[in-house]
Amino acid sequence: MATLAFLQNIGLWEGLLILVVVLLIFGSRLPSLGRSLGRSITEFKTGLKEGQEEGEKESADKKEEAKATASKD
Repeated sequence: MATLAFLQNIGLWEGLLILVVVLLIFGSRLPSLGRSLGRSITEFKTGLKEGQEEGEKESADKKEEAKATASKD
């Protein structure tokens, strides 16, 4: 497993201290970042669902056209 050179000797307490400092510096931005991430995921899922529905509608239309063409012949 490859590790970064400067992260090899960081213990539990040093890691927790770094985490606390990062939370103090960026803590006020984290709620807005979480909201933005949640909205992005929701929009992605909505777009994916719409794409699937559109694809199903197109395939149904093609099947109907194929049936109509076959019945004319």
